Amino acid sequence: MNQRLAGGALFTLAAAIATVLLTLLSQPALALDLKARQFTLKNGMQVVVIEDHRAPVVTHMVWYRVGSADEPAGKSGLAHFLEHLMFKGTRDIPPGEFSRIIKRHGGQDNAFTTTDYTAYFQRIAREHLPLVMRLEADRMQNLQLKEKDVDTEREVIKEERRMRTDNNPRALFAEQLNAALYLAHPYRRPVVGWMDDVERLTLADAVSFYRRHYTPANAVLVVAGDVTPDEVRKLAEEHYGALKNTARVGKRVRTREPKPLASRRVIMRDERIRAPIIQVEYLAPSYATAKNGRAHALEVLAQALGGGATSLLYRKLVVEEQIATWAGAWYDGGNRDYGTFGIYASPAPGIGMAKLEERIEAIVGEVLAGKGIGEKDIRRAANSLTAEAVYALDSQFYLARMVGEALTTGNSLDDIRQWEKRILAVTADDALSAARATIRPGTAITGLLLKKDKKKPAARNNGKQQEADKGAGK
Repeated sequence: MNQRLAGGALFTLAAAIATVLLTLLSQPALALDLKARQFTLKNGMQVVVIEDHRAPVVTHMVWYRVGSADEPAGKSGLAHFLEHLMFKGTRDIPPGEFSRIIKRHGGQDNAFTTTDYTAYFQRIAREHLPLVMRLEADRMQNLQLKEKDVDTEREVIKEERRMRTDNNPRALFAEQLNAALYLAHPYRRPVVGWMDDVERLTLADAVSFYRRHYTPANAVLVVAGDVTPDEVRKLAEEHYGALKNTARVGKRVRTREPKPLASRRVIMRDERIRAPIIQVEYLAPSYATAKNGRAHALEVLAQALGGGATSLLYRKLVVEEQIATWAGAWYDGGNRDYGTFGIYASPAPGIGMAKLEERIEAIVGEVLAGKGIGEKDIRRAANSLTAEAVYALDSQFYLARMVGEALTTGNSLDDIRQWEKRILAVTADDALSAARATIRPGTAITGLLLKKDKKKPAARNNGKQQEADKGAGK
């Protein structure tokens, strides 16, 4: 599947975690005979149960419809900050004890934050499902924070930013491109936050954010595994049903991105990179906002254009012309408000970046003219996407994750069930129409990540010493 340059890994989607794309999100339920049931508790908490009786284990996930794009101005990183603080304990559970309890019972737990949601999960033997529900429901409303907890965790997050972003030129490059792609929409902010904002996050910020967003009506419970809907309903009503809402859940209002009117260019140099990179990005509709199957068409287009060794870009640039060491394309439609369509490549040794960029533009121009990608290519791409989706969803964790991602980004269970059918229905004309609507002249963000030469030592007056340096290759 198409992946993008982000988060410090060469083609990782935007958010985070590293992320699973909407291609992993909106998968063919029928191909896996997915048995998903949905209901809502009286307090507004949404519950989905996915039966998977292959092993006596369950994956329990609580999703909150809040991410970095919902943070107040000047508080970037707050959603991720609170994710860390959620492990600090309640009146009944001491700080750090949550994870230790899960581990003692043979389970695993963790959490992740993206632009649109924050999720907490546990994977454990089915008989311990009541335990994890009790623990998760407890910290949904009874989190207790102290100033020292906030001070300690703030330093942890600052170090996390240094290690994962500041010390990784590709992650910094992705951050710069994202900030250039979005002029107004909060997707331009990094999930981990800008360092200046993180340094000023306070206990009051965390508590206010917690009370506003961590409330049953703003949460989705997904349980996948060796359970039945009736079992989960009974447990959910017992542990989550009694919780009161701490805030009124309103519409998620965000600044809309203005229509792109100008191309932008980002040039970053770093001595730590081994190979230069060119990356071109276009603002696109997401699965939640696209009309008339356009998101599905973009997904298939990206696969045909740059989704592997048989794709057009790879065949042309890497195999035939040998001017690139790798090349590809992606469509990221998993966000709630906007998606991204992108192209990337790295030049072969001795090939200038200008030549590679020129060839990419020429190949894309041919595609927009209706050449290069035909019906056979579209069929192969669609079949490849659906096959990869089935393999990925053999994991119980992804069965739960695809549902949680869908329901927190404006999609539905029906969208998941219809994904395969809609992908396979994409035609060459559909892909061409989507390409022309998205890859528009004068709207691209073009990024160049280039090797920066290390600073040479200042010239010395000693001629013999200069000759010695020259001979040593300095």
